[in-house]
Amino acid sequence: MKLWLLRHARVQLPDGLCYGGSDVPADPDLTLDAARHWTARLPVGAIWRVSALGRAQQLADALRALREDIPQATVDERLNEMHFGRWELQPWDSIPRPAFDEWMADFAHHRFGGVESTQMLLDRVAVALQELKAAEPAHAVWVTHAGVIRAVSYIVQGGAMPIPDVGQWPREAPLPGGGVCLDI
Repeated sequence: MKLWLLRHARVQLPDGLCYGGSDVPADPDLTLDAARHWTARLPVGAIWRVSALGRAQQLADALRALREDIPQATVDERLNEMHFGRWELQPWDSIPRPAFDEWMADFAHHRFGGVESTQMLLDRVAVALQELKAAEPAHAVWVTHAGVIRAVSYIVQGGAMPIPDVGQWPREAPLPGGGVCLDI
């Protein structure tokens, strides 16, 4: 199976803000640019899933507007970005260093911002991935976020559960509007 992981376009927020689980809109022009880029590349007959956050749904909707064979994507909250709790919509550089240190000391289980841990993100993505594999499609498309794409990459590469430390977390993710296709 091939899993296409598409990341929403750049959001309409100032640079440097933490916005993981916040439902902030993507730039509409950049969303259309991303949709135009992907429309001819995506397979026919794929299973489609989209994050419940609007910025991902914007890209899924733009793709459907360009290609009538693309079905309405099923909304799946497991494809949402990690929620950073009290750090949401705060400048990254204003978050106290001890908050990062606590997270790095227990990367798997510490709830950075008080809501969700990295392992919680991995667990929900792993369940969604298992369900997808059980359906045995030839192709699937997930319109999602950088954290989810990193989680899928980690799981597909056989990462240990729970994740042992931040050094195991994939550093690379597609830029906003970008994507990757993985063999699952």
